[in-house]
Amino acid sequence: MRGYYTYPDDHPAKPRTKRIAVVTQGQKLGDETRGYTRFRFLSELLASEGFEVDLITSTFQHWDKAQRDTTRACYQHLPYRLRFVYEPGYKRNLDLARINSHRVFANNLKRLFKSRFADNPRAYDLIYSEIPPNDMARVCAEAAAKHGIPYVVDVNDLWPEAMRMAVDVPVVSDVAFAPFARDAKRVYNLIAGAVGTSDEYADRPAADRDAPYAKRTVYVGNQLDKFDEGAREHSAGIVKPDGEFWVTYAGTLGASYDIQTLIDAASLAAATDPRIRVKLLGDGPDRQKLEEHAAETEAPIDFVGYAPYDLMAAYLCASDITVNSLVASAAQSIVTKIGDYLAAGIPIINTGSSPEFRAKVETDGFGVNVPAEDAQALADAILELAGDAERRSQMGTKARAIAEEQFDQKHSYQEIVSLIQELL
Repeated sequence: MRGYYTYPDDHPAKPRTKRIAVVTQGQKLGDETRGYTRFRFLSELLASEGFEVDLITSTFQHWDKAQRDTTRACYQHLPYRLRFVYEPGYKRNLDLARINSHRVFANNLKRLFKSRFADNPRAYDLIYSEIPPNDMARVCAEAAAKHGIPYVVDVNDLWPEAMRMAVDVPVVSDVAFAPFARDAKRVYNLIAGAVGTSDEYADRPAADRDAPYAKRTVYVGNQLDKFDEGAREHSAGIVKPDGEFWVTYAGTLGASYDIQTLIDAASLAAATDPRIRVKLLGDGPDRQKLEEHAAETEAPIDFVGYAPYDLMAAYLCASDITVNSLVASAAQSIVTKIGDYLAAGIPIINTGSSPEFRAKVETDGFGVNVPAEDAQALADAILELAGDAERRSQMGTKARAIAEEQFDQKHSYQEIVSLIQELL
C-alpha cells in the first residue's frame, strides 16, 4: 500500500493565496461522534480567512479504534481539503502496537510531503501540526525546514513526560522513552512558532532551544454555541430528582485521572449530606475496577458511560459542581474538558497540581483547589460548596464569563490566525 492518497494539484499557480498544511493524527471528522475538533475548527477558520488549507490526518479513528471509510460523503466538499494518510491502527492507548502505528503514519506522511513538493515546490507556504505524536511532528518540522517555510507546532501534551506516569522504571524508562525525547528536541529546534494549550506548553520548546520563537497560548476550548445548543436540546431528557446535588466528572476513566479518590470523597461527603451524587461521564480502561471500588464503598456513584457531546453538555448544565480530578503526578496542565466545565456556569473543584491552572482557579474565582489524592479534602470542598448556594452562583457566573472570553474557539483561535499571518 502506498500509504496515502494522491490528489491532483488543482490550485492555480498564479495568482494564488497562501497554502497551509494542518497535520493531526487525532481528529473528529464529518459525522463522527468521538474525538477532538481543535484542528478541524482551525482549518475551517483559516479557510474562512482566505487561506487554502489541507487538513492531513489519519485513516485510523483513534477513539473508535477503527479504520475510516475515506470515500464517505461527509469527508467531501468541505471548506478545506482532507488528505488521508494510512496507519494500521491499534487496540489500546498505551502499547507497542500504537508506537508502531504512529511510526507507519510518520513514514507515510514523509512520503506524502515528498510527493507534494516534487509535484509543486510551492505546495505549502506553512506547515502547522500538533505534538504529540512526536515522530509525526518531526516529519512536519523537517519538511518545512527542507523547503524553507515556517513550521508552527501546537503543543497539547508532553511526551515522554506524560508517559512516565504509566511506566516509570529506572533506566528502562529512560531507554524506552529516549526516541520521544530526541524527536521533541529536534522539533522544538526547527519551529518558527509555537501554540500551547497552556502557558506551560507554549513555553515548553524553550527547554530544548536557546533561540527565541513566536508563541501564543490558546486553550483547547470549545464552540460555545454548539455547547449551548446541545444543552438545550437534551435538557428535557436529563431527569434530576428533587433534592439531589450532582457532582460531575467528564472524561477518561484512566491513568492520569484520579477517579478512585473522587469515589472515596463521594462516600465521605454523602455520610454527612445524603443529597450528594457523583455522575461519571466517560469510559476507559479503569472502568470495571472503579465500578467494583464504588460498590465496595457503597459510594453514591452513577457510571453514565460515554455521552455524546450534546448530551454531556446537558448533564454538565444540570449539575451543581464539576471536578477536574487528576492524580498528583499528572503532566496535564489545562485539560480539554475545562472549556466545557466553564461553559456550564457552575463551580469547578480542581485537584490538578499544575501551578498555572491552580493560579487561574484562584485568580479568576470560578472554583476551588484541593490537594490531589486527598479524599477528605475533596469531600470537605464538596460539602462546603453544597452548603453555600450564593457562593456557587458567584463562581458559576465567573466560570461562564471566562468561557466566553477565553475558551470560545471562534474568538480565541483568532490568536492562531494572527500568529500564522505574522510568520507569513
